[in-house]
Amino acid sequence: MSFAASFDFAAVSAPFRMQPGLRRLAAGVPQLTPLRPGDRALREKLAVLQDHAPQALLATPGFDAAPALQALCAQAAAEHPTAWRPHTAGWAAPWLGWSLHGDTPRADGDAVPEIGACLAALPPAWRLPALLCLAFAQDFAIIDGDSARIPWLAVCLPSNWAPEDKVGRHFAEVHAPVADNQLLIAAGDHLARLVTQPDRWERFVWTITRHPHLRAHPGHVDPAPWPASAGADEIAARAFFRTEHQTFIPVPGARQAVFTIHVELAPLALALATPAHARQVRDALSTMSPAVLAYRGLAEVRERLLAWLEARSA
Repeated sequence: MSFAASFDFAAVSAPFRMQPGLRRLAAGVPQLTPLRPGDRALREKLAVLQDHAPQALLATPGFDAAPALQALCAQAAAEHPTAWRPHTAGWAAPWLGWSLHGDTPRADGDAVPEIGACLAALPPAWRLPALLCLAFAQDFAIIDGDSARIPWLAVCLPSNWAPEDKVGRHFAEVHAPVADNQLLIAAGDHLARLVTQPDRWERFVWTITRHPHLRAHPGHVDPAPWPASAGADEIAARAFFRTEHQTFIPVPGARQAVFTIHVELAPLALALATPAHARQVRDALSTMSPAVLAYRGLAEVRERLLAWLEARSA
Protein backbone atom coordinates (compact mmCIF):
# COMPACT_ATOMS: atom_id res chain seq x y z
CA MET A 1 0.00 0.00 0.00
CA SER A 2 1.31 3.42 -0.93
CA PHE A 3 1.63 6.20 1.61
CA ALA A 4 -1.05 8.28 -0.07
CA ALA A 5 -3.49 5.36 -0.11
CA SER A 6 -3.21 4.65 3.60
CA PHE A 7 -3.69 8.21 4.92
CA ASP A 8 -6.91 10.13 4.38
CA PHE A 9 -6.05 13.74 3.60
CA ALA A 10 -9.58 14.71 4.61
CA ALA A 11 -8.08 14.71 8.12
CA VAL A 12 -5.94 17.73 7.17
CA SER A 13 -8.24 20.68 7.70
CA ALA A 14 -8.12 24.40 8.44
CA PRO A 15 -8.42 26.05 10.80
CA PHE A 16 -6.37 23.42 12.62
CA ARG A 17 -7.86 22.11 15.86
CA MET A 18 -6.77 19.42 18.31
CA GLN A 19 -9.95 17.35 18.41
CA PRO A 20 -11.06 13.69 18.56
CA GLY A 21 -12.05 13.53 14.89
CA LEU A 22 -13.66 10.10 15.21
CA ARG A 23 -15.68 8.64 12.37
CA ARG A 24 -17.35 5.28 11.92
CA LEU A 25 -15.23 2.72 10.14
CA ALA A 26 -16.92 1.44 7.00
CA ALA A 27 -18.07 -2.16 7.20
CA GLY A 28 -15.49 -4.66 6.01
CA VAL A 29 -12.55 -2.23 6.00
CA PRO A 30 -9.45 -4.02 7.38
CA GLN A 31 -8.02 -2.64 10.62
CA LEU A 32 -4.69 -4.45 10.43
CA THR A 33 -1.79 -4.46 7.96
CA PRO A 34 0.42 -7.58 7.79
CA LEU A 35 4.20 -7.25 7.68
CA ARG A 36 6.69 -9.34 5.73
CA PRO A 37 10.40 -9.90 6.37
CA GLY A 38 12.28 -6.85 5.15
CA ASP A 39 9.48 -4.37 5.86
CA ARG A 40 10.71 -1.22 7.56
CA ALA A 41 8.15 -1.38 10.36
CA LEU A 42 9.16 -4.95 11.16
CA ARG A 43 12.85 -4.01 11.34
CA GLU A 44 12.22 -1.06 13.64
CA LYS A 45 9.78 -2.92 15.87
CA LEU A 46 12.16 -5.84 16.22
CA ALA A 47 14.98 -3.47 17.23
CA VAL A 48 12.77 -1.94 19.93
CA LEU A 49 11.70 -5.32 21.33
CA GLN A 50 15.31 -6.53 21.33
CA ASP A 51 16.75 -3.47 23.07
CA HIS A 52 13.91 -1.65 24.87
CA ALA A 53 11.10 -4.14 25.50
CA PRO A 54 10.29 -2.80 29.01
CA GLN A 55 9.48 0.58 27.42
CA ALA A 56 7.16 -0.99 24.84
CA LEU A 57 5.33 -3.83 26.63
CA LEU A 58 3.52 -2.56 29.71
CA ALA A 59 0.53 -3.46 31.91
CA THR A 60 -0.88 -2.43 35.25
CA PRO A 61 -0.45 -5.08 37.97
CA GLY A 62 -3.10 -7.78 37.84
CA PHE A 63 -4.69 -6.68 34.56
CA ASP A 64 -5.97 -9.59 32.47
CA ALA A 65 -5.37 -8.86 28.79
CA ALA A 66 -6.55 -12.30 27.62
CA PRO A 67 -10.05 -11.27 26.38
CA ALA A 68 -8.66 -8.33 24.41
CA LEU A 69 -5.84 -10.43 22.96
CA GLN A 70 -8.35 -13.07 21.92
CA ALA A 71 -10.45 -10.42 20.16
CA LEU A 72 -7.36 -9.02 18.44
CA CYS A 73 -6.18 -12.46 17.33
CA ALA A 74 -9.63 -13.30 15.99
CA GLN A 75 -9.78 -10.02 14.06
CA ALA A 76 -6.31 -10.64 12.60
CA ALA A 77 -7.18 -14.19 11.54
CA ALA A 78 -10.46 -13.08 9.96
CA GLU A 79 -8.84 -10.24 8.00
CA HIS A 80 -5.56 -11.91 7.00
CA PRO A 81 -5.78 -15.70 7.30
CA THR A 82 -2.55 -16.22 5.37
CA ALA A 83 -0.60 -13.94 7.71
CA TRP A 84 -2.16 -14.93 11.05
CA ARG A 85 -3.99 -18.12 11.91
CA PRO A 86 -4.85 -20.36 14.85
CA HIS A 87 -3.56 -23.87 15.38
CA THR A 88 -4.27 -26.50 17.99
CA ALA A 89 -1.81 -25.09 20.55
CA GLY A 90 -1.81 -21.36 19.85
CA TRP A 91 -1.29 -18.87 17.02
CA ALA A 92 0.97 -18.71 13.97
CA ALA A 93 2.41 -15.87 11.90
CA PRO A 94 3.22 -17.77 8.66
CA TRP A 95 4.70 -14.78 6.83
CA LEU A 96 7.31 -14.49 9.57
CA GLY A 97 7.83 -18.24 9.91
CA TRP A 98 7.04 -18.35 13.64
CA SER A 99 4.26 -19.70 15.83
CA LEU A 100 3.55 -19.96 19.52
CA HIS A 101 2.72 -23.32 21.06
CA GLY A 102 1.38 -22.16 24.35
CA ASP A 103 4.09 -19.65 25.25
CA THR A 104 6.87 -21.47 23.38
CA PRO A 105 8.12 -20.01 20.07
CA ARG A 106 8.53 -22.52 17.25
CA ALA A 107 10.08 -21.99 13.82
CA ASP A 108 7.90 -22.97 10.89
CA GLY A 109 9.65 -23.23 7.56
CA ASP A 110 11.56 -20.16 6.39
CA ALA A 111 11.74 -18.42 9.78
CA VAL A 112 13.49 -15.15 10.59
CA PRO A 113 15.97 -16.23 13.30
CA GLU A 114 16.06 -12.87 15.09
CA ILE A 115 12.31 -13.05 15.75
CA GLY A 116 12.58 -16.35 17.58
CA ALA A 117 15.47 -15.11 19.70
CA CYS A 118 13.53 -11.94 20.53
CA LEU A 119 10.40 -13.85 21.55
CA ALA A 120 12.35 -16.33 23.65
CA ALA A 121 14.02 -13.50 25.58
CA LEU A 122 10.67 -11.97 26.60
CA PRO A 123 8.58 -13.00 29.61
CA PRO A 124 6.17 -15.74 28.43
CA ALA A 125 3.06 -13.59 28.93
CA TRP A 126 4.42 -10.99 26.48
CA ARG A 127 5.32 -13.36 23.65
CA LEU A 128 1.88 -13.32 22.02
CA PRO A 129 1.58 -9.51 22.10
CA ALA A 130 5.13 -9.23 20.74
CA LEU A 131 4.41 -11.64 17.89
CA LEU A 132 1.28 -9.63 17.03
CA CYS A 133 3.34 -6.44 17.01
CA LEU A 134 5.86 -8.03 14.65
CA ALA A 135 3.26 -9.64 12.41
CA PHE A 136 1.35 -6.38 11.86
CA ALA A 137 2.25 -2.75 11.23
CA GLN A 138 -0.03 -1.62 14.04
CA ASP A 139 0.85 -1.10 17.69
CA PHE A 140 -1.80 -1.85 20.30
CA ALA A 141 -3.27 -0.57 23.55
CA ILE A 142 -6.31 -1.61 25.57
CA ILE A 143 -8.89 0.98 26.61
CA ASP A 144 -11.24 0.30 29.51
CA GLY A 145 -14.65 1.82 28.88
CA ASP A 146 -15.73 2.02 32.52
CA SER A 147 -12.66 3.79 33.90
CA ALA A 148 -11.44 5.52 30.70
CA ARG A 149 -7.97 4.22 31.57
CA ILE A 150 -5.33 2.47 29.47
CA PRO A 151 -4.19 -0.55 31.53
CA TRP A 152 -2.10 -2.27 28.85
CA LEU A 153 0.15 -1.24 25.95
CA ALA A 154 2.26 -2.95 23.32
CA VAL A 155 3.67 0.11 21.55
CA CYS A 156 6.98 -0.09 19.70
CA LEU A 157 6.63 3.03 17.54
CA PRO A 158 5.36 5.88 19.72
CA SER A 159 5.20 9.36 18.24
CA ASN A 160 7.43 11.25 20.68
CA TRP A 161 5.66 9.99 23.80
CA ALA A 162 6.75 7.40 26.34
CA PRO A 163 4.43 4.40 26.81
CA GLU A 164 5.79 3.85 30.31
CA ASP A 165 4.37 7.27 31.28
CA LYS A 166 0.88 6.43 29.97
CA VAL A 167 0.10 2.91 31.23
CA GLY A 168 -2.71 2.82 33.77
CA ARG A 169 -3.60 6.47 33.32
CA HIS A 170 -6.94 8.08 32.60
CA PHE A 171 -7.57 9.39 29.07
CA ALA A 172 -7.38 12.97 30.39
CA GLU A 173 -3.99 12.30 32.02
CA VAL A 174 -2.67 10.66 28.84
CA HIS A 175 -3.50 13.77 26.82
CA ALA A 176 -2.57 16.34 29.47
CA PRO A 177 0.75 17.26 27.74
CA VAL A 178 -0.95 17.82 24.37
CA ALA A 179 -1.25 21.47 23.38
CA ASP A 180 -4.76 22.95 22.98
CA ASN A 181 -6.14 19.74 24.46
CA GLN A 182 -9.42 21.05 25.87
CA LEU A 183 -11.66 19.26 23.34
CA LEU A 184 -9.77 15.99 23.76
CA ILE A 185 -9.90 16.02 27.53
CA ALA A 186 -13.54 17.12 27.73
CA ALA A 187 -14.56 14.20 25.51
CA GLY A 188 -12.40 11.61 27.30
CA ASP A 189 -15.00 9.65 29.30
CA HIS A 190 -17.52 9.77 26.46
CA LEU A 191 -14.96 8.59 23.91
CA ALA A 192 -13.87 5.68 26.11
CA ARG A 193 -17.46 4.50 26.39
CA LEU A 194 -18.13 5.06 22.68
CA VAL A 195 -15.19 3.09 21.28
CA THR A 196 -15.81 0.12 23.57
CA GLN A 197 -19.31 -0.40 22.14
CA PRO A 198 -19.95 -2.62 19.08
CA ASP A 199 -19.49 0.07 16.41
CA ARG A 200 -15.97 0.46 15.05
CA TRP A 201 -14.29 3.84 14.80
CA GLU A 202 -11.21 5.40 13.22
CA ARG A 203 -9.29 8.65 13.26
CA PHE A 204 -6.22 10.09 11.50
CA VAL A 205 -3.54 12.36 12.92
CA TRP A 206 -0.50 13.92 11.28
CA THR A 207 2.50 16.13 11.84
CA ILE A 208 5.73 17.26 10.20
CA THR A 209 8.92 16.11 11.89
CA ARG A 210 12.68 16.09 11.43
CA HIS A 211 12.94 12.63 13.04
CA PRO A 212 13.62 10.03 10.31
CA HIS A 213 12.49 6.86 12.11
CA LEU A 214 9.14 5.24 12.82
CA ARG A 215 10.25 4.59 16.39
CA ALA A 216 10.19 7.93 18.18
CA HIS A 217 10.36 7.31 21.91
CA PRO A 218 11.42 10.68 23.39
CA GLY A 219 14.30 9.01 25.20
CA HIS A 220 15.81 7.87 21.91
CA VAL A 221 15.07 10.76 19.54
CA ASP A 222 17.98 12.93 18.41
CA PRO A 223 17.43 16.27 20.23
CA ALA A 224 19.25 18.32 17.58
CA PRO A 225 17.11 21.28 16.47
CA TRP A 226 16.17 22.24 12.94
CA PRO A 227 19.16 23.98 11.29
CA ALA A 228 18.74 27.68 11.94
CA SER A 229 20.46 28.83 8.75
CA ALA A 230 18.75 26.45 6.32
CA GLY A 231 16.42 27.86 3.70
CA ALA A 232 12.93 26.69 2.87
CA ASP A 233 14.02 24.04 0.36
CA GLU A 234 16.64 22.58 2.68
CA ILE A 235 14.21 22.46 5.59
CA ALA A 236 11.64 20.68 3.42
CA ALA A 237 14.29 18.22 2.25
CA ARG A 238 15.01 17.36 5.91
CA ALA A 239 11.33 17.08 6.87
CA PHE A 240 9.09 14.04 7.07
CA PHE A 241 5.32 13.72 7.05
CA ARG A 242 4.33 11.46 9.97
CA THR A 243 0.83 10.04 10.20
CA GLU A 244 -1.16 7.71 12.40
CA HIS A 245 -4.25 5.76 11.40
CA GLN A 246 -5.96 4.79 14.65
CA THR A 247 -8.85 2.33 14.95
CA PHE A 248 -10.72 0.57 17.74
CA ILE A 249 -11.57 -3.15 17.93
CA PRO A 250 -14.32 -3.78 20.51
CA VAL A 251 -13.81 -6.66 22.95
CA PRO A 252 -17.11 -8.58 23.22
CA GLY A 253 -18.58 -8.64 26.71
CA ALA A 254 -15.68 -6.79 28.34
CA ARG A 255 -16.44 -3.07 27.84
CA GLN A 256 -12.95 -2.75 26.41
CA ALA A 257 -11.44 -1.98 23.03
CA VAL A 258 -8.11 -2.68 21.41
CA PHE A 259 -6.73 0.62 20.17
CA THR A 260 -4.65 0.11 17.00
CA ILE A 261 -2.01 2.64 15.90
CA HIS A 262 -0.54 2.46 12.40
CA VAL A 263 2.39 4.87 12.07
CA GLU A 264 3.74 5.83 8.66
CA LEU A 265 6.52 8.18 7.68
CA ALA A 266 7.61 9.58 4.32
CA PRO A 267 9.78 12.46 3.10
CA LEU A 268 7.63 15.56 2.96
CA ALA A 269 7.99 16.02 -0.79
CA LEU A 270 6.98 12.41 -1.42
CA ALA A 271 4.00 12.52 0.93
CA LEU A 272 2.63 15.77 -0.50
CA ALA A 273 2.64 14.53 -4.05
CA THR A 274 -0.09 16.88 -5.35
CA PRO A 275 -0.59 20.65 -5.15
CA ALA A 276 -3.94 20.05 -3.44
CA HIS A 277 -2.31 18.13 -0.59
CA ALA A 278 0.35 20.80 -0.23
CA ARG A 279 -2.36 23.48 -0.02
CA GLN A 280 -4.22 21.54 2.66
CA VAL A 281 -1.10 21.23 4.81
CA ARG A 282 -0.19 24.89 4.19
CA ASP A 283 -3.63 26.04 5.31
CA ALA A 284 -3.57 23.82 8.40
CA LEU A 285 -0.03 24.80 9.38
CA SER A 286 -0.79 28.50 8.95
CA THR A 287 -3.64 28.24 11.49
CA MET A 288 -1.83 26.23 14.21
CA SER A 289 -1.67 28.07 17.51
CA PRO A 290 1.71 28.98 19.03
CA ALA A 291 1.12 26.29 21.67
CA VAL A 292 0.58 23.58 19.05
CA LEU A 293 3.59 24.72 17.03
CA ALA A 294 5.76 24.58 20.14
CA TYR A 295 4.38 21.17 21.16
CA ARG A 296 5.13 19.75 17.71
CA GLY A 297 8.56 21.37 17.43
CA LEU A 298 7.53 23.45 14.42
CA ALA A 299 7.64 27.01 15.76
CA GLU A 300 11.16 27.71 14.50
CA VAL A 301 10.50 26.41 10.96
CA ARG A 302 6.88 27.40 10.42
CA GLU A 303 7.59 30.30 8.08
CA ARG A 304 10.12 28.34 6.02
CA LEU A 305 7.75 25.38 5.72
CA LEU A 306 4.93 27.70 4.71
CA ALA A 307 7.11 29.23 2.00
CA TRP A 308 7.94 25.79 0.63
CA LEU A 309 4.32 24.66 0.82
CA GLU A 310 3.18 27.81 -0.97
CA ALA A 311 5.53 27.07 -3.86
CA ARG A 312 4.55 23.40 -3.84
CA SER A 313 0.85 24.21 -3.98
CA ALA A 314 1.16 26.41 -7.05
